[in-house]
Amino acid sequence: MKRETKLYLLGTIALLIGACLLFFNKKLPSVEETDYTLSHQQQVDQTLSDTLDANDYTFEDPYVILNPYGNAPLSALIAFDTDDAQSVTLTIQGKDEQTTFTHDFEPTTSHLIPVYGLYADTLNQVTLTLDGKETRTIEIQTDSLPDDFLLPTQTTANRGELDNELYFLTPASLGYTAAYDVNGDVRWYLTTKNIWEISRLENGNLLLSSDRTSAPPYYMTGLVEMDLLGKIYTEYSVAGGYHHDAIELPNGNFLVAANNPEGLTVEDYIIELDRQTGEVIKTWDLTQILPMDVAKSENWTEEDWFHNNSVAFDEKNNAIVLSGRHQDAVVYLDYDTGALKWIVGDPTGWPEEMQAYFFTPIGNSFEWQWSQHSAKILANGDLALFDNGNNRSKDPFNYLSAEANYSRGVVYHLNPEEMTIEQTFQFGKERGSQFYSPYISEIDELGPDHYLVHSGGIGSVNGVAINQPAFFYDNPTLSSQTVEVLNGEVIFELDLPSHFFRASKLSLYPETLNYSLTPGKQVGTPEITPSLPIKIKNIRGAKATVDDAYHIKLTKEPDRLVLTGNFHEGQKVKLILNKLADQKVYDIRVSSKAYSAMCVDLFDKEQVQENDQLSVTKYINATGLSGTYNLYLEIDGDLYTLNQSVTF
Repeated sequence: MKRETKLYLLGTIALLIGACLLFFNKKLPSVEETDYTLSHQQQVDQTLSDTLDANDYTFEDPYVILNPYGNAPLSALIAFDTDDAQSVTLTIQGKDEQTTFTHDFEPTTSHLIPVYGLYADTLNQVTLTLDGKETRTIEIQTDSLPDDFLLPTQTTANRGELDNELYFLTPASLGYTAAYDVNGDVRWYLTTKNIWEISRLENGNLLLSSDRTSAPPYYMTGLVEMDLLGKIYTEYSVAGGYHHDAIELPNGNFLVAANNPEGLTVEDYIIELDRQTGEVIKTWDLTQILPMDVAKSENWTEEDWFHNNSVAFDEKNNAIVLSGRHQDAVVYLDYDTGALKWIVGDPTGWPEEMQAYFFTPIGNSFEWQWSQHSAKILANGDLALFDNGNNRSKDPFNYLSAEANYSRGVVYHLNPEEMTIEQTFQFGKERGSQFYSPYISEIDELGPDHYLVHSGGIGSVNGVAINQPAFFYDNPTLSSQTVEVLNGEVIFELDLPSHFFRASKLSLYPETLNYSLTPGKQVGTPEITPSLPIKIKNIRGAKATVDDAYHIKLTKEPDRLVLTGNFHEGQKVKLILNKLADQKVYDIRVSSKAYSAMCVDLFDKEQVQENDQLSVTKYINATGLSGTYNLYLEIDGDLYTLNQSVTF
């Protein structure tokens, strides 16, 4: 071949390669980047630090900012310096003694004073006392509550038996994560959707879910450690998604209800997260411990066969306690080996070889629990749980109707040596269907013979109690009842016109308070979003635009890509990320099929369906992706360019 011909061919090949590179790496507009709560707060901490460093704030002229992190409107921060180390006493004036809060801060020269418990739509009076001597009152005006904030329908209080702690609730439907005082007034709330369990850690911070969904219907990206200013100190990514419950272990790590990111089932996987690194250091896979197709409750499905809705730890016996709603069973596992030790529940439907794990009832007025929540070992070794009571039988012919049913907070005394069980406390049966919650709810021990019983999912249609979560019905009436019971007597009750997953009674200020301006961090690694084992070959033939009727929207968070759109039931939709030598194809599920795992009414039917379309969200984690990808959408075999790119 002549030299000129070779040069011509090489030139032609180079042009073709260049054209391919130009096509596949065509510079498209980048997807809009948005902050999420933690990344926004990191900027806030830096701004606050710069502001305080650049100014000389004093006790006489302090720095005051309401809602510094943007998600806790009834909290504020006061900052100032003193020449000598001095203590500060903070008083937030309430309507009476039991709603006035005081906290003492240790001596220092640089004072950062978190202010919690302000009233909404009020010129609040906040008093600072320096070393028990000099006093200054600061007025802080707050905004009114959001228009959609649901206020209590009833609050009753036996004040002689109550202190000034607050009742913290997390929503399972319309509502906000919020805290109420003994008058029923809102004294704290979040505008972010941090849900599931709310508890106080040994360091004084709160443990909540993150405010970002990782998968429908309610799986969250992980956990956050947060204070009442709304500041996140650590966000923990949980591969597979976090749901329902998490606790702090005696070693400081977290025991978490999660999903197996490589499994085909849900809510049957428990993990221990390292507190410092966020890495999973221990797992318990219930598919390897329990039979999956036995003792089926009405809500059992192959995917959601156990439905673990709580985790607890028995430190004395080094064991974990789990609550399987869809097998009506509380199971007790050895922490070290994962070996099954016992099961609390009706043994009907369990195989003969497992009957030895069950207890024999003794005593009077004993009843088994059904579809329970919130199982935990009490200080005296007894087992407490919330008995939702669904059907009160495994036999459909003996199901109890919702209008004849009831829910209860229950305590059982267990004798593992004799394998006997005795009911020692119950509250709720006497209220009948007015206290019946077919899902969610909680019981907490506050002291000897002192309980907080929360029936969070009470519902009715036209005055008749319903037997499923409210989202299955049109125009239901929702309510929750949070009742404090001491020595068998009701000393407090808070009724709200919506569904709330959990309730906890906590002090406004913890004994330990460690607020700082150190930016929060994210630990742990989100899983690689599964992609399909296929390639789309005709990328160059993609149509220019997607029909506006699909309402496609793309946003880029620091650690993931989010696509939302409206599609018709059953449409085959795929999202394609494409760059030279690398293509990822992701399936987008379009179905109105009810999720059997649903425990949180995160949407109503009008929000889900628009013009006979379903609103769908797809999350693509940045884990495993690198570089810039052009974006395409395939709908029922037709390929469209989205005319945008994303960079990881």
